[in-house]
Amino acid sequence: MAETEYAIKVRNLNKSYVKGRPVLEDVSFDIPEGKIVGLLGPNGCGKTTLLKILSGCIHDYSGKIIINGNPPGVVTKASTAFLPDSTYLADYFRTIDAIDYFNDFFYDFDKNKAMEFVQRFHLDPKQKIKTMSKGMQEKVQLLLVMSRKARLYLLDEPLGGVDPAARENILNLIMSNYAEKSTLMLSTHMVNDLESSFNHILILGHGHVLVNTSVDNVRKSGKSLEEVFKEVIGNDWEVD
Repeated sequence: MAETEYAIKVRNLNKSYVKGRPVLEDVSFDIPEGKIVGLLGPNGCGKTTLLKILSGCIHDYSGKIIINGNPPGVVTKASTAFLPDSTYLADYFRTIDAIDYFNDFFYDFDKNKAMEFVQRFHLDPKQKIKTMSKGMQEKVQLLLVMSRKARLYLLDEPLGGVDPAARENILNLIMSNYAEKSTLMLSTHMVNDLESSFNHILILGHGHVLVNTSVDNVRKSGKSLEEVFKEVIGNDWEVD
């Protein structure tokens, strides 16, 4: 497969934080274009760090990364939509301010779609971020990301703060609104609930890649994705 047919190519990636303790250690993997990737692993295994590196938010690492044929930089940032696991919008922003900001900043942003999401989520476009609940803030951030026609979507625990009643609606929104032929990588702890949504999985453990394969290959083994996850992670999965 040609390099440009891979959405993500990572070679010998290393990243450490406090006192040189490695979070990601000699990580290498390829992700073909157009896949819905489940990024799985216990807390502290490096999922969030990996997503931040791929999105271009973290630069102090060693190794090689190619995203849609380019190293991380201006080109990849322009075509990558990243949903972090924490609120990043300014407190004084209203929902409409955040939408206008993204509309000015990203050429692939669809403002009409964003306003449709505002109605679907029953949000007040003039309400300030600082007066919103955590769940409402997460909905604003999600609608901003899913209103882009990106080539790569990186979603860090998009269902983590969502109540069970709304979870299915949020998941359907994600799966039905990312751009056609794009690649979507979604980190989650809800392995069983989301198994049917993925067609590729990447499992991390202790800073290493433990599994990188298609869901079809998992099914051919006669095991469920959750069974494979528990098998390769061992007891570590229970800390989540």
